[in-house]
Amino acid sequence: MIPLYYDLHIHSCLSPCGDDDMTPANLVGMAAVKGLDVIALTDHNSCKNCPAAMYHGANYGVTVIPGMELTTEEEVHVICLFPALKDALAFDALVYDRLLPVQNREDIFGKQQIMDEKDEVTGTVENLLINATSISFDDVFSLAGSCHGIAYPAHVDKSSASLISNLGFVPPGSTFSCAEFHDFKNLHRIRREHPYFESCNVICCSDAHYLEDIHEPEHQLYAASREIPDILKALERHRR
Repeated sequence: MIPLYYDLHIHSCLSPCGDDDMTPANLVGMAAVKGLDVIALTDHNSCKNCPAAMYHGANYGVTVIPGMELTTEEEVHVICLFPALKDALAFDALVYDRLLPVQNREDIFGKQQIMDEKDEVTGTVENLLINATSISFDDVFSLAGSCHGIAYPAHVDKSSASLISNLGFVPPGSTFSCAEFHDFKNLHRIRREHPYFESCNVICCSDAHYLEDIHEPEHQLYAASREIPDILKALERHRR
């Protein structure tokens, strides 16, 4: 097993709340400058900037996992990661069909820019990506699995758009084995209040919407290699 510095929750300029400077080349370049080994691009309800990000990852020597921060019908944010780009794009199509059909207004919510390998805008997404989908929290895990991906709740310690803040409990029958924290200072409190997380693999990620917010190399995970399938396997170890 090898140690890998990571940040597995980063937004690009495709997310309307993401800064315009969060282009695929810029965010991957910043991760390389900071010394990260692996990152995940997880825009709101979309994977459409993953192709460009993975292209730059190959050039910078940073493993880029194609992913998404999905918003369930309960408005719980869930991270979905995929072993290959084709799987992520297949999931993207499934999710967009389940997204509330409300048109984005750039003057209110921000741009939703799709970019190519040259960091040039090739298009925009019409429907507002920060809306909820019609996918329930219980169903998102099997849906991600149908595209060979994994899923786990995002920033469970945040006061909004998290499993704990929105539902108040871990649903009976849950099987997720990984959970993301925004700040590990909250780890012991969350585990005390919700014992389910005591047997979860926990990670800490930035939820960066600005280049400066991407994590420094401070958190590590251990995987058999830098290949994406090995990293996903390390994240989704079986619950004890």
